Amino acid sequence: MRAYGPAPLLVASLALLVATLAPVSAQQVLTPLSARQAKAYRDCMAAAGERAEAALECLRRAEGDAPAEPLPEKPIPAEPTPAEPVPTEPAPAEPVAVEPAPSEPVPAEPVPASADDAGAVPPADARTDAERDFDSLYGNGQPYNPVADPTLPPPANVGTAYDPWERYNRSMHRFNNAVDRSVARPLARAYVRAVPRPVRLGVSNFFNNLGQPVSAVNALLQGKPAQAAHSLGRFVVNSTLGIAGIFDPASDAKLDNRREDFGQTLGVWGWKRSRYVELPLFGPRTLRDTFGMVADAPLSPVRGIEEDKVRVGLQGLQLVDVRAQLLSVDSLREGAEDDYALVRDAWMQRRDYQIFGDRQLDSDDTLPDYLKDDNNPIVPVDAMPVMPTDGSN
Repeated sequence: MRAYGPAPLLVASLALLVATLAPVSAQQVLTPLSARQAKAYRDCMAAAGERAEAALECLRRAEGDAPAEPLPEKPIPAEPTPAEPVPTEPAPAEPVAVEPAPSEPVPAEPVPASADDAGAVPPADARTDAERDFDSLYGNGQPYNPVADPTLPPPANVGTAYDPWERYNRSMHRFNNAVDRSVARPLARAYVRAVPRPVRLGVSNFFNNLGQPVSAVNALLQGKPAQAAHSLGRFVVNSTLGIAGIFDPASDAKLDNRREDFGQTLGVWGWKRSRYVELPLFGPRTLRDTFGMVADAPLSPVRGIEEDKVRVGLQGLQLVDVRAQLLSVDSLREGAEDDYALVRDAWMQRRDYQIFGDRQLDSDDTLPDYLKDDNNPIVPVDAMPVMPTDGSN
């Protein structure tokens, strides 16, 4: 057995003293504890919250060397007491300009200089040139309101079409469209490709000139003698200087084409509202215009031609010419959701203008191009078939 000197014994004694004085745990106890003492030590440490500073006290209690005294409680941090604010003089803050959001502008309200100046317009010499120009145009600096402008014409009054026979009219519209796609439109396109434009223009002028006597008679029946003279003058000029109406010198003489028929005459006489009807081959009409076609038929120069081949040939050429003029509006009907309603409403509005709208114009007024009769051709009454005059033909 190895003998130790005095130095190791001294070190061991100091270590035992430090272990006794320092906080210890159950594993650091130099003297073994019994099972009862170990349980008492663990219960004491659990009650003390496993704090290291309570280990020595719990060890003494477990060995029975210390009286049962309350364990030192875990220190609870005290809530800081808010310090009383020391009154100090606030430094003057710089004003920050707050701009309104761009989505919701806040209009600035002008503040009058005094009660007497409230609502008063500043004198003219105090205004800028732009303000004076604005006032001279719109008056007193008030914003311009186009709705309340008294110089504007009244708005157009577009009525609804009177169409109690819509079921029949739609079926007839489908029939007319089928005939147009299979016969009329191909013939019109072939006519446009084969015939030069100056020749086609001469054909249109010729047939328009033949309708001037009918227009003159109906203008006189409507109480418009000036219009009747206008139509007769156009017929005479184009029939002579225009070589049977092939050329149109009357338009250069400010004698425009204004078509009148007996359907318009009945409307002027009081038959203002008439039901819409679509006739086979003739297309859109009203019941009033159907009677008007029957009355105008005897005045048609083409229908007075006794030679059947000549009359039928002229009627066929006139139909092809009218369809060729309508080729330009075919693109407007493409893609229409309801082609029948589009044709019906457009035709009824145009017809109402022919009967009532043009009577509001003075003789010196000029119609826009889209309202002129030359740009609104219809299947003429001249094309109404008649029985042959001679059975041998």
